[in-house]
Formats: sequence, structure tokens, C-alpha cells
Amino acid sequence: MAELFAAEPHAPLAEALRPTSLDEVIGQSHLIGPGRPLRLAFESGKPHSMILWGPPGVGKTTLARLTASAFGYAFIALSAVFSGVKEIRAAMEQAEHNLAQGRKTILFVDEIHRFNKSQQDGLLPFVESGLVTFIGATTENPSFEVNSALLSRAQVHVLQSLSDEELGQLVRRAQSTVLTELQIEPSAVDTLVGYADGDARRLLNLLEQTSTAAKAAGVGTVDGPFLERALTLNARRFDKGGDNFYDQISALHKSVRGSSPDAALYWFSRMLDGGADARYLSRRIVRMAWEDIGLADPRAMQIANDAATTFERLGSPEGDLALAQAVLYLAVAPKSNAGYMAYNQARAFVKKDKSRAVPVHLRNAPTSLMKDLGHGNEYRYAHDEPEAYAAGECYLPDGMAEPHWYRPVPRGLESRIADKLAHLRELDEAARKR
Repeated sequence: MAELFAAEPHAPLAEALRPTSLDEVIGQSHLIGPGRPLRLAFESGKPHSMILWGPPGVGKTTLARLTASAFGYAFIALSAVFSGVKEIRAAMEQAEHNLAQGRKTILFVDEIHRFNKSQQDGLLPFVESGLVTFIGATTENPSFEVNSALLSRAQVHVLQSLSDEELGQLVRRAQSTVLTELQIEPSAVDTLVGYADGDARRLLNLLEQTSTAAKAAGVGTVDGPFLERALTLNARRFDKGGDNFYDQISALHKSVRGSSPDAALYWFSRMLDGGADARYLSRRIVRMAWEDIGLADPRAMQIANDAATTFERLGSPEGDLALAQAVLYLAVAPKSNAGYMAYNQARAFVKKDKSRAVPVHLRNAPTSLMKDLGHGNEYRYAHDEPEAYAAGECYLPDGMAEPHWYRPVPRGLESRIADKLAHLRELDEAARKR
């Protein structure tokens, strides 16, 4: 029994394959390749405070550890999820002890965006004094999540998801060093790489699960059907609240605006596959209809609203089809932002303009006093006029020039609207001449 508890725990594959030198790192060649920023920093012998920003499983912790190792610094790691002021104070005391022993310290804070403002501010004096070289890791945009004071004292390095080729290289390294008995067919490797979705840690976890399942089943060579039976292959990585989320919704919106139905359908499907809330997508689809199509095709708004209502009634996956077809309709519909631009210009004008009085002839006159004051006097009832239009009448405040905010585009229904407005202006001009 004593031997059981004394046994060394089995290190996860991700830890067993953690690189011990910069040359062993797979990916991030834009940072660690010859002549690149981190490579130059390592070669200079002078580490700098930095923030490593990128998705999960791309090497942020590994690069921080390699920095400490390369320069012979002590390495103190904190997780912003579990650490507070007490842990920060203890880390600084340890750094002071290290310095007294003639050794400098790298302080690594994982998920730095989880620290609140006061906790981030608490790091500043120690970074400024040089007691520690600070390295923060974050999956969130540091421009929004890291205090400007701390951000100004650290170089931001952007890490990228690993490519399929780089993930394949990682599989081969695992098979040649640790999982030497694991044979995987190329199609199965492609499946694992696809579900890893650029995340090296996720790939190594899947490989470890595959190895365990293969040994338990007595399988010598792993193929695609075995993976489907043996593993729970979850949806691809998706950051529901971060940059990846907003980048993809941006791509969907711009694909619709750019009249690319296939691209719009791709990004819509990507977001659903990643776990995006379909109700959020339905709201964005309605917004696209009003913002980018407008009166060029009023049916677009109706279809978008009907699709959102259908989803509310059916839910997923049946309601997803309604949203998908709405996306396709919006993508191929004629585009106009004339209404959107006119509204924004009108709001901006009113916000900075004075409060102009309503012209007397447009005022309401429900009482005899108001009629005696001239309210509504000389108002021309449009329905009694030729073409139901009071040619030459002005509906803007006195002294306000015609702003011409609404400028219909020559596409879809708005081309007909433009023709009508041009005709009405001709009637106005003729009335003024008379």
C-alpha cells in the first residue's frame, strides 16, 4: 500500500512534450524564427516584460518558462484565476529573496485579464523597480483587459493558432518520443488535427486519450471509425465572449454586406458549430437587414424577422434552417445603407443643433385659442392636392436648409424611390416658379 502512494504520478503528454529550448517550439515562427522579436530577445541576453496574447494551447506558458530558463532567472508562476493580493505579496517576497541570493526573477501571470484593476496596479511598482521581469498571458485583447499603465511597460506579442501542418508535426513528435507504439492512419490524424482546431494542448490530450483507448481495446492501428467510437469529439474551440467571437460575427456581417452567400453561410455555420447562441445570431441578422439592405428590398426585414420568430418557435436544429435561409436572402438582396446613413446624419445634426421651433402651419390646433394664434393656418392637406402632394410646401423648421440626408441608391426598390423623389422635386420647383 505504501508503494502505491509513493508511486510517481504519470505526467500528461502535454507536459512530457513541453519544449526545453526555443528550437523545439512548434509554431510561432513569426516570433521565434531567425531575426524575429523573441528570437532576438533571447540572443540579446536581455529579457523584457511582455504580454503573450493568443488562443489556448499555442505556447504562451512554454515561452514564458523558456525565457526564464534561457536567462537563468527564477520562475514564479501565478494564475489570476486563483491568486489575489496575498499571493502577489508572497511572490514579491520570494523575488526579493531571490535577488538577495544574486538571482533575478521572472513573474509569470497566466490569464492576466482576470486580475482586476487594483490587482494589476499592485504589480506596477515591482515591474518599474526591476524587481521582477513581468510576463503575462491572456486569451483576451489586452487593449481592453489590461490596464494602460501595465500595458505601456510590456511588449505585446501576438501568438497564432497552430496550422494543420504544425499540428501534424506535433503528432509525429509524440509518436517518435512517447507514444512509440501508437500507429495512426493518416485520415485519423487529419480527424484529430481538425478537432484540435489549432490548439496543441487539445491535440495532445486527444492523442493521449486515443492511446489509452487503443491499448484498452487491443487495437494496433487507429483509424477514423475507431476515433468516432472511442472518443467524444467535441465542437471546435470557440471563444463566446472574446475576439474570436466578434471576429467571426464581423466576418458574417461583412460577407452578407459583400453579397457573398457562400461565405455568409460558412461563417454562420462556423458560429453555430462553435456554440454561438442562435438567438444572438438572429438579432444580428435582423440588424443586417435594416443596416445594409434597408429600403432597397423591404422584404429582407420581413424575412429576417420571420426567421427569428421561426427559431423562437422551433428552436435548434430545426429553426437554424430558417436563420440560414435568411442569411442567404440577405446576401443576395440589393444593398443600400442610405436609410442607415440618413438616420445617423440626422441624429448627429439634432444633437449639436439648437432647438428649432415647429413652423406655425404645422402645429396642432385642438383648441380655439390655438386656432386664434394661427396654429395650423395655411396648412395644405396633401390628399386634397394633385398627386396627393402639396408641391412647394416646406415641413422643416423655418430657416433650416434642406439637408438631403436620404440619398437612395440606384439598386432594388430604392431606384424607384429615387425616381419618385426626383419627380416630387420637379413639382416643388414648378410650384415655386408659380
